[in-house]
Amino acid sequence: MTRSNSAGRRLVHAALLATFAATSPLLAADDRFSGVEVQAVHVSGPVHMLTGAGGNIAVSVGDDGVLMVDDQFLPLAERIQEAIDELGGERPKFLLNTHYHGDHVGGNPHFGQAATIIAHHNVRSRLAGNADLPSVALPVVTFADGLSLHFNGDEIALLHLPAGHTDGDSAVWFKSANVLHLGDQLFSGRFPYIDLDAGGTVQGYAANLAAVLEQAPSDVRIIPGHGPLGSLEAVREALSVIRATRAKVAQAIADGTGIEAIIQTGLGSEYADWGSGFINEERWIRILARDIEAAGR
Repeated sequence: MTRSNSAGRRLVHAALLATFAATSPLLAADDRFSGVEVQAVHVSGPVHMLTGAGGNIAVSVGDDGVLMVDDQFLPLAERIQEAIDELGGERPKFLLNTHYHGDHVGGNPHFGQAATIIAHHNVRSRLAGNADLPSVALPVVTFADGLSLHFNGDEIALLHLPAGHTDGDSAVWFKSANVLHLGDQLFSGRFPYIDLDAGGTVQGYAANLAAVLEQAPSDVRIIPGHGPLGSLEAVREALSVIRATRAKVAQAIADGTGIEAIIQTGLGSEYADWGSGFINEERWIRILARDIEAAGR
């Protein structure tokens, strides 16, 4: 990376911030990002996981260039690129969005200038509904059920996970590297956020996790949307907790217990750690109750 290219990149980034930060809360630059450090950990083959603020990122760095999965928040774009540069990479050629939430696609206006953005149809539809986003931030290649890319000596499969976290989620499977990025279909060790207003359902979320357990290689490395790099054991634990807590809330509702009383009683001490993330116990109970009511059971 030359000094002139770096300077040009900073100017473009500054212009984007000036244009979009004031109008979009998903892309707003504020002090909460000032101390964020983007760090990389090698996963397998050409695949690395980047952490910072927001959803975990996967990058494949190799002879064909750089492919990235998700991009966190716009104010972190330069730091994310610097981490990629340190891995021997360059500007990503492909950017895969696992879903439309701002902590996973906030950097699209920056990285979409050079990268081809790929996502499920519903991701483009939802992002296109945000008038503050420029066209460069939208996926230009979309799919319904699945799509494969052949890049850096690997087949990279995008697999739609229906009616789970949202209605547009995809898992990204690096087949040769044996790495699976689940996006927000997995909050490792934490209650998940299920966006019921965007087509997500608790039962669909559980069904998607069950499908992963049935179909993924037993030794696959798992990159969750949030949480540490892990294995299928994290998927298994999440599925168990989701099923158990949903059954508990469903039974309480069937017994005539009101939602506030269920929250007051809680789910039990065994789930205390699961409520320490973005979705605390109260929010999880409310998600479960609303989903149970919508499902009619």
